[in-house]
Amino acid sequence: MTGLEITEVVIPDSVDAPNAADFISCIDVRSAVWAHDSGTRDEVRPPEEMLPGWRKQEFEPKRMLLARDNGRPVARGIAEHRLGDAADTAWLAVEVVPDARGRGIGRALAERVEALARQARATKFIVYASCWRVGGPRLAAPTGFGDVAADTPETRLLQSLGYRLEQVERGSWLPLPVDEASLEAMRAQARDAAGGEYRIHTWTDATPPEWREDIAHLLTRMSTDAPSAGLEESEDPWTVERLLADEALEAENPSTALVAAVEHVPSGRLAGFTELLAPDDLTRPVDQEDTIVVREHRGHRLGMLLKLANIAHLQRVRPGHPRIVTYNAEENRHMLSVNEAIGFAPFVYEGAWRKDVRA
Repeated sequence: MTGLEITEVVIPDSVDAPNAADFISCIDVRSAVWAHDSGTRDEVRPPEEMLPGWRKQEFEPKRMLLARDNGRPVARGIAEHRLGDAADTAWLAVEVVPDARGRGIGRALAERVEALARQARATKFIVYASCWRVGGPRLAAPTGFGDVAADTPETRLLQSLGYRLEQVERGSWLPLPVDEASLEAMRAQARDAAGGEYRIHTWTDATPPEWREDIAHLLTRMSTDAPSAGLEESEDPWTVERLLADEALEAENPSTALVAAVEHVPSGRLAGFTELLAPDDLTRPVDQEDTIVVREHRGHRLGMLLKLANIAHLQRVRPGHPRIVTYNAEENRHMLSVNEAIGFAPFVYEGAWRKDVRA
């Protein structure tokens, strides 16, 4: 394609570094894509928030490509990997600015990120693609839960490249603030259901030393306990060393992490946790990050108790944000029921696609 140049981006140490221009251009591409496709700026992120995640290369290797059309940044591609048993999987993404679509740039970039995944010896490629179109022909997930538009450029491209739809995720949002009386009434019901064997703890940003081992264990369980349908995602092990390295980088993020964890009092171990990430800008929404209750402690409404505790935590220490945004697998009926009871409503669906290649 005449005028198209694709180069790999060097991840800078800071957004002010001399070599940060390409990274910032990639984040600008991401912002343009999300703002156009969603019709809102809810998912727009400044470079300084995105950079800490990209500097997590030791345990989560990732590479980014920038596509220029006659010198103008128009698209970015991502290839992300894991280590150990999860090294067979690569998570890929391609984003093209609206006025550069339909010219083969997305396909060219997709082929390049697949090449990066092959270099890493991945044999399973996973792509998450948002579907904003409603109505029209639909493509159902094989799980029997959810569907995406069957006739969009994204769907056609993924199918032409050999990907198959495996799972649909629901994006939901909760308007803030939640009425304090309603919040406390729901919390009381959840506490009664949980009984006296569980205790809630909350903190901001770094994990307290006494809970580091448990949080590392719960993060490992996130990769095996969450519904993954036909994606068959492998265990992604976390250690205290990895947790500390992750938190050291996240300390550079100008957002605030708020955590609620539930302790099983008889054992003194954590049975689950949930995390919210609140940007400094109060006009922007809060992101719901990981939530997990391990299988052996389910059935006590701990997921509800955790979510409500952290919403109360948020409204106490970071009031003023307009809403919380969360994503859940459409077949994860238990967590969706929790969200719906609290007041979350769907606003977008996302397809999880898989492609298998030879080693």
